[in-house]
Amino acid sequence: MYYSDEVIDQVRSANDIVDVIGQSVALKRGGSNYIGLCPFHNEKTPSFSVSRQKQMYYCFGCHKGGNVITFVEEYNNMNFTEAMQYLADRAGIRLPEREITAAERRSQTERSELRDVNKLAGTYYYYSLRSAAGKPGMDYLTGRGLSEGTMKSFALGFAPKTPSDGLYRFLKSKDVSDDLLRRSGLMNVDERRGTMYDKFWNRVIFPIMDTSDRIIGFGGRVMGDGKPKYLNSPETKIFDKSRNLYALNIARKTREHYLILCEGYMDVISMHQAGFTNAVASLGTSLTPGHCALLSRYTKNVILSYDSDRAGVNAALRAIPMLRRAGITPKILNLEPYKDPDEFIKALGHDAMEERLKNAQNALMFEIAAAKREYDLDDPDGKTQFFERAAGMIADLETEMERQNYIDAVSREYMVEKRMLQELVNRRLVLGAAGLGRQQGTDVSGTAEHRPESPALRQREMNLSDGEEEYPDEYDPQSGYDPEDPFAYYGIGQDADFYEDSATGAMYQAPPTASRNNRLGNVKQQGETISRQLLLNYITQYPAVYDTVKKYVSSDDYGDKDSLTAKAAELIYEQMEKNGKVDEAAVLSRFPDASDQTVIAGLFHTLDPASTTAEREKAVRETLLKVYQAAADPSSGDLKAAVERKNKEAELRKLKIVLG
Repeated sequence: MYYSDEVIDQVRSANDIVDVIGQSVALKRGGSNYIGLCPFHNEKTPSFSVSRQKQMYYCFGCHKGGNVITFVEEYNNMNFTEAMQYLADRAGIRLPEREITAAERRSQTERSELRDVNKLAGTYYYYSLRSAAGKPGMDYLTGRGLSEGTMKSFALGFAPKTPSDGLYRFLKSKDVSDDLLRRSGLMNVDERRGTMYDKFWNRVIFPIMDTSDRIIGFGGRVMGDGKPKYLNSPETKIFDKSRNLYALNIARKTREHYLILCEGYMDVISMHQAGFTNAVASLGTSLTPGHCALLSRYTKNVILSYDSDRAGVNAALRAIPMLRRAGITPKILNLEPYKDPDEFIKALGHDAMEERLKNAQNALMFEIAAAKREYDLDDPDGKTQFFERAAGMIADLETEMERQNYIDAVSREYMVEKRMLQELVNRRLVLGAAGLGRQQGTDVSGTAEHRPESPALRQREMNLSDGEEEYPDEYDPQSGYDPEDPFAYYGIGQDADFYEDSATGAMYQAPPTASRNNRLGNVKQQGETISRQLLLNYITQYPAVYDTVKKYVSSDDYGDKDSLTAKAAELIYEQMEKNGKVDEAAVLSRFPDASDQTVIAGLFHTLDPASTTAEREKAVRETLLKVYQAAADPSSGDLKAAVERKNKEAELRKLKIVLG
């Protein structure tokens, strides 16, 4: 759907970005911003910043950024139209209906064509499995105990070993163009010979479907000892393996209140055949925040059914914090003594699996049990270290009731006196060292680091009214909060690549350094681009400098007119002329491509550190001079113009800059 800039801005303005993101990400106030662990990549210290003033978010780690609409698109795996509708519904706004644009129609056509060619390929694989050429695949599947009904339910197929271009010839007989085949991911292309051949051959085929039961990709399991054992379709316009889950099209219809997350296709299929139709799996990749966001749209409870070996345990430990950040309560299925769900079901059957699911282990108890393996409990020091680590994990919990419940559970499970464990937990809380629990020893889990937080400070934040001070004015020994260094409280130390600006309270990253090793052009071009982007942000953050800047540098002086910097300059100058200030979130809205938004969001979060007003004024003056010099046209050959430019440069070097 196409929406006017006015409608987009209305929806965006009606949805405060802190409120929206705060529903999915745990945010803490720091200065004029909110800080949290980035939902788009795994990290242990928070580098994800949300600004209520700018109505923008930006991660200083992975550099994803955008406005509230972009966040809903990225986090919830929605397209722009879906995100707009979601936010409009949230704000009680009725969106206008309109005709789709030509570009949207082309995009819809391409997606439809890709689904059609996948449907044809799925048909080819399905019937190949049931032909003489498919005997190896059929023998494999029946040998794994799958019924014909199960094979049909999952539309399983087979890609014969010969001929190597059987699918290609089939699709060409259906008048599918080579161009579409290239984009489908179904073919390997020999560019030197100009030929195509099937990507999948000698493999059992697992069609991957979206939640509307349309084939968006394929997975293939090789027959024999070939490599790779499993092969997936590459990403296309309709297939993103980090944002889709195998069998979710079936599992989403379950009446159960939870989903079972498995590691592979066969595990899921075995679970479904045994009657557990709420099982899903990631698609040949580790669990991602995108998967967790997708799961959270259907349930708030997930049971992890990963292999019981060391790799499976570590995968579960990595998944737990991601699921928690998505608002999901994870539990762990105990499969021992069997390796995976398929083996377990074959050995013990449906009822035993159902009993194990009912008794799935609490995630924190699982983490503590995993940590226990690192310590020798027969050694007094090892035993002490283990209980100190367990106490740290318990101290990380949000409420006193949770902590007491886990103190009871751990004391029973590991036969330690409740009083002693309580003492260790209290010490962690008093010393502000709750985060130590998951950090001591070898980090087998990859879990996110939790920063200290005292109950008193948490209660203070909950009771705040608008305009009230967020933090105490003096050092708080109970929480570890230091007003002289508030970000240290959140684990943002001197090694972080971003800082709080003393003048605005906003957070920025230092500008990059032009380098000959950089592939973004030569050093001179890089330096010019960096200076232009810095100047645009100076205008944005200090609107009072605009009248001075525009006397020397116009919106046409920011490089190639098709570059992102030049487009941003045009929008920023336009807003300054019209409103006297820049709405960063509105500027972002004019860049529909997510990768473009990341660049522009980075522009708004990049400034040279400056501790005084005089330093900042000097930085603005020097940046303006660099941009002015970069806009010069040395090929003009006009001596008078050249002299005039030299005079202006001399004038700029002495120019008085007033920030506001």
